[in-house]
Amino acid sequence: MSTASTVRRYRDEPVDDATLDRCLRAATWAPSGGNQQPWRFVVLRSEQARAVVTAAAHRTWEELKDFYRVSAPAQGADDPKSRVLRAMAEHMRVGGAAPALVLFCVQPQAGASELQQGGSVFPAVQNFVLAARSQGLGVAITLWHMACEDQLRELVGIPDDWMIATLLTAGWPRGRHKSVRRKPIGEVAVVDRWDQPWPARNPR
Repeated sequence: MSTASTVRRYRDEPVDDATLDRCLRAATWAPSGGNQQPWRFVVLRSEQARAVVTAAAHRTWEELKDFYRVSAPAQGADDPKSRVLRAMAEHMRVGGAAPALVLFCVQPQAGASELQQGGSVFPAVQNFVLAARSQGLGVAITLWHMACEDQLRELVGIPDDWMIATLLTAGWPRGRHKSVRRKPIGEVAVVDRWDQPWPARNPR
């Protein structure tokens, strides 16, 4: 878990079916409300679907640049922010050409909020991510589907009463897995009251 960081750069090497199958199987082991397992995982392989995703990734990058007022960093810039931005820019330029693409869909349950719906699909996403990491794969969770949802629904045949939760890209990392950087436990966990921090035992 501590090294399952987002990986956006992949080697030009396919992800074999056996490796992907283990990730998908792990996703099915996730908990869900009432154990209804209201999910469907769609592996996108067709050239048409990949082209739709690539165009959506390009639009997403342009929207991000406008919204956050960012741009690809200068060539050679090696500070942490520049490295992340460069990886993001490359990831969205490659788009649907990533070695593996998987849509995670969920069927809404009556009376449940969108947050509650997410609780019945995102544990499956995390299981997929961890199973991928255990096999050496890298994964990035994206929202590119939001820029091409109608097209994907038509191509895949997704019923109207199903929601697309996220689109994952996966592949063999170009480089190494890195440790994640997170806030200290004492900043995010409390005991009984909002203003009573959890007494973290390990400062790391």
